[in-house]
Amino acid sequence: MEQKKVTEEQLNEIIGRLESKDFNIYFFTLDTKGNPVAGVANIYEHVRILTELGYNAVILHEKNDYKLQGDENGLGLVDWLGEEYGTLPHKSIEGQDLQVKPEDFLIVPEVFSTLMEQTKHFPCIKIVLSQSPEYIFELLPIGRRWSDYGYNTVITTTNKQGNFIKGLFPSVTTHTVPVSIPSFFTDSDKPKQPIVAIHTRNQSDTVKIIKQFYLQFPLYKWVSFKDLRGLPKTKFAEELKTCCLSVWVDDAAGFGTFPLESMECNTPVIGKAPNTIPEWMEEFDEDGNQKIKNNGIWTNTTNNIPELIATYLKLWLEDNISNELLEGMNTTKGTYTLERQKTSVEEVYGTIFTNRINSIKQVIENNKETVNQ
Repeated sequence: MEQKKVTEEQLNEIIGRLESKDFNIYFFTLDTKGNPVAGVANIYEHVRILTELGYNAVILHEKNDYKLQGDENGLGLVDWLGEEYGTLPHKSIEGQDLQVKPEDFLIVPEVFSTLMEQTKHFPCIKIVLSQSPEYIFELLPIGRRWSDYGYNTVITTTNKQGNFIKGLFPSVTTHTVPVSIPSFFTDSDKPKQPIVAIHTRNQSDTVKIIKQFYLQFPLYKWVSFKDLRGLPKTKFAEELKTCCLSVWVDDAAGFGTFPLESMECNTPVIGKAPNTIPEWMEEFDEDGNQKIKNNGIWTNTTNNIPELIATYLKLWLEDNISNELLEGMNTTKGTYTLERQKTSVEEVYGTIFTNRINSIKQVIENNKETVNQ
């Protein structure tokens, strides 16, 4: 099919709309069916911040029955994330022909390679939002790259993930926007209770750890475990700050918000290191060698977590928690603020939008040079 040539006047109109923020930024989002998912919460945070900055940011979802409001069958997104997020613009693509313009931007999570293939001919700038390296390969056909679908820009949550992605796709441009921990994750002024908060990606890990703990250490049968899965975010924070300890297992985590939320609540963490060690869990010695930071009690297997829980409880009851652990937590607390994320969103997206303007101006300049030759 012959493509129509875009005139200089049309290109200048696109530049004008970009400069006046008269364009759409579509964020494709998974329908969690009301289940809390940190990656989806982070997408909504990007949309909320961009909306506050005066941009037309839109949550794009597949079906018309997107679970935004709760009902008799369970929570909706606003029930666990907050009412203000329900007021953000939402758009369904079911039964509709999504019309995107050259000045628009489409942002797709790394797992949706099929959608990338379906949208490869869209005239807009297409961006991958990658929050977990584990999901990059899930649907991506062997031998294919994101650039094959016209996705040449990536936004991720850490520089470490960005470097990993560059190793896979050398031609893409990566940007980093860190995740933020809400300010309502704070320490309680009341004494901690003998409750262990537990948060795992797979429910089977939660059950295994609890059963194994009570079998191995019946002495601590009076200690309670609290699975925080599925709670509204503010309720989640209230429960977490009462606990004397938290346990975290999530092999696929790209960033890992639960340990950071625990630290903000001054609740120490026992956790299995994920496949990709997050930046907040690592540090480097004087010789530049990587090592695991002492801001939590980290292990490489779930089998010894019950023993680590029992050891910690003994020290906690004796008021003999290691100063090294507490100091390590303090060096991490307060790092991932909403203010920091907002600054990064403004800078990163501003750079992407400016690059788009400059690329169009360059097309105009090249056309002029061609005509004058």
